[in-house]
Amino acid sequence: MQRRTILTGTALGVAGAALGLTRPAGARAGQPARGLLAVRGVTVIDAARGVRRDQTVLIRDDRILDADSAQRVPVPPGTRVVDGRGKYLIPGLADMHTHATGIDDTDPELYVVNGVTTTREMSGGAEARSWQRQVAAGERLGPRWTVGSKIIDGTPSLWEGIDTDNDLHIAVADPAQARAAVRQEHAAGAAFIKTYTRLSRTAFLAVAEECRRLGLPFLGHVPDFVELTEASDRGLRTVEHLFGIWYDTSADEQRLRRAVAAVPIGPGEYNGWFNRMHPLEYAAACTYDRRRAERVFRRVARNGTYVTPTLVLHETNDLPEQIDRHDPRNRYFSADMIGFWDWAVDNLYLPGRTPARIAESRELFRRRLSLTADLAAAGVPLMTGTDLGTSYLMPGFSLHDELALLVRAGLKPLEALGAATLNPARYLRRSDQGVVARGALADLVLLDADPLHDIRNTARIDSVVVRGRLLDRAARVHLLADIEARVKQPSATPATYRGCACHGPARAVV
Repeated sequence: MQRRTILTGTALGVAGAALGLTRPAGARAGQPARGLLAVRGVTVIDAARGVRRDQTVLIRDDRILDADSAQRVPVPPGTRVVDGRGKYLIPGLADMHTHATGIDDTDPELYVVNGVTTTREMSGGAEARSWQRQVAAGERLGPRWTVGSKIIDGTPSLWEGIDTDNDLHIAVADPAQARAAVRQEHAAGAAFIKTYTRLSRTAFLAVAEECRRLGLPFLGHVPDFVELTEASDRGLRTVEHLFGIWYDTSADEQRLRRAVAAVPIGPGEYNGWFNRMHPLEYAAACTYDRRRAERVFRRVARNGTYVTPTLVLHETNDLPEQIDRHDPRNRYFSADMIGFWDWAVDNLYLPGRTPARIAESRELFRRRLSLTADLAAAGVPLMTGTDLGTSYLMPGFSLHDELALLVRAGLKPLEALGAATLNPARYLRRSDQGVVARGALADLVLLDADPLHDIRNTARIDSVVVRGRLLDRAARVHLLADIEARVKQPSATPATYRGCACHGPARAVV
């Protein structure tokens, strides 16, 4: 299949000139020119300090020089000034659960044009590492990327037959193999280790111990055979998705755990795992004990464990009948990408959806929203993530959908913004990120409307500042038009598809 490279190498220079993003001789593509940029008279909103009106934010290169009242921040002559009156400035957004799809090569630019300036890659493939290098070298526009390990799963692994080249997962049968996998990925430069669904308890504990020895974070799915509280106690840094949370909070926990352990799952049985686990997950959700849950969640919060709910993923999995296959945002994706999404929905999501199963799934998603609110109320830090790679989830665009679902779940808009800005920065141990303050990174989003009035206003973007470089309204419009035109270029070879319904990238077979 022909790849569609967006704004790399020479193409970026040509497009940059067309978009008014020219730079002085010697500067690299995608990097800010020397000089000052000021956003003046703007309302600043961040989760650390709330709302500050009539502010001037002064930027040089990739740092905020000052951010204070317009009267206290002078704007030097020659500064490029953006009129912020009537607009709202927030920190750049973070998508903390992504997977490079391997079909459209457009993710970096789509993230940035949507105000997503930080991403975390959860399956450590070559695609994301390539994007990370290109962005860091200034060869293309893109977010700051944190790239993890290959997925460490048990054996048989849900990835067998899907990741046929073994470039995205490692299956381990025992603690020795688990420790070796951690060492291998650490040596390869992984920023963290990703644990997965069918990892045995002994192998999981070995991963935890080896990561502790190496000083390497580990995070991911709570395996079927491990309690949430034990995973958190052992140092699991973030819990990805809500699947593994119900059992610790169920009044019928022990019976359900025995049932989960007895479920036979063969190699590569993604759809089988969902189908066989659904009755048990539904039973656990229906026996949710709020007092028990509060004790569990406060323990998780004390341990400093984060949760990435990925509500957009759960909505897609639980309610595939509601997927909008005619979403106008689809124009930014190739026929191959849309083809994979449709293939997955028709072959993996919809078969076997009886009226009873649909009714249960609706109730389960309603309970997931309530569960998310309970986690936040107990002090568990939440982060936004989309699980890009799942059908009809889109780089950048779906992060705004996730914010809307967090508010629908019961979070206040400022709390939802914190999940997309301040909490990811704290997770990354970056005091200079996720805030609009002196000395912070100049990753910012200028909005036309107040996100605290309506969280959906995060999608009403005027401009984006990424690494100190301004992508103004006209540049955003031109960049989106360029992406739309490029993904319409026909593939050299028609593609057929195989892949998992969620949690991982589509793989094109040509």
